[in-house]
Amino acid sequence: MKFNQVTIKDIARELGISPSTVSRALKDHPDISVQTKKAVNELAERLNYQPNIVALNLRQKKTNTIGVIIPEIVHFFFSTVISGIEDVAYTAGYNVILAQSNESYQRELTDMKALFNSRVDGMLLSISRETNNFDHIESIISKGVPIVFYDRMYNSPTSSKVIVDDYAGAKEAVEHLIEQGCTRIGHLNGAPNLMISIDRFRGYTDALKEHGMDVKENLIVNCPSGTFEEGKRGALKLLSLNPIPDAIFANNDPMAMGAMMAIKEKGLKIPQDVAVVGFSNWFFGELMDPSLTTVDQPGFEMGQEAARLLIRHIEMKDKEDFEPQPETKILKTKLIIRNSSLKKQAKKK
Repeated sequence: MKFNQVTIKDIARELGISPSTVSRALKDHPDISVQTKKAVNELAERLNYQPNIVALNLRQKKTNTIGVIIPEIVHFFFSTVISGIEDVAYTAGYNVILAQSNESYQRELTDMKALFNSRVDGMLLSISRETNNFDHIESIISKGVPIVFYDRMYNSPTSSKVIVDDYAGAKEAVEHLIEQGCTRIGHLNGAPNLMISIDRFRGYTDALKEHGMDVKENLIVNCPSGTFEEGKRGALKLLSLNPIPDAIFANNDPMAMGAMMAIKEKGLKIPQDVAVVGFSNWFFGELMDPSLTTVDQPGFEMGQEAARLLIRHIEMKDKEDFEPQPETKILKTKLIIRNSSLKKQAKKK
């Protein structure tokens, strides 16, 4: 008998008792004798019997499972978010099903359908770079499944979200470059449909304006895929200008690293010729030469907050006639200053 095929009926047949007696014995029902309970439990353990969780969940109308859709598992920031989600979910008695959209709208749509069909109690979602149609998300919400956005979202009035203050983080990064004496600051912009790109771009432009500096279109390069390669190409475009920028603020760390590679290939020095600042605080940034100045996002905390919020919504929704109100939690960023932006210090050497 294969262990994964063992049922209550199998145990009942082996012991010559009814399936209902086996079921009550496994539940330690007081009407079942101690001897029968012992025989049932010993045989169940020997046969490696596992209860049918799916059937049990169907009866209870709750699976104690949450679905998580993540754009890229390899992204250091998102890997820390996953750790935060699991830390809270498992402690609260919830299992986690993880799906990766791989920055694809179609994959995101497929993943959401699969999670819905798996009867998850709720979903945590960070939308892909390609996503600019949200009908698939609204369809799941309309079916009564709670969704909490983390990091990347759209302005859904009915869903909660946990985000970082991308605007303030970007503004602080650019102000740091201005404080270092930079006057021609280029920007590698991210995917135009993502709110994080919009907010970081707004932080960049507002920092320039507040310091009496013009926002020059030729110093802004759109990099919708946000990759290392695209950052390198974007930086080479900026470095073809005359005069070249004296600093580059990138929408994320991979693009910043690509920019650093382009600067070096041009025979220029970082930060003396061109300072560089990224966003997201990838682990590899500290290992770059020079080390990369970046904006740190509290990924683990974001995952924790998102999971807490979703579980609270799920458990509130379980109460009859109670619909939880959407909430927005905004977490603070932190500028991590390293050698790639320290022009003043580099000049003293």
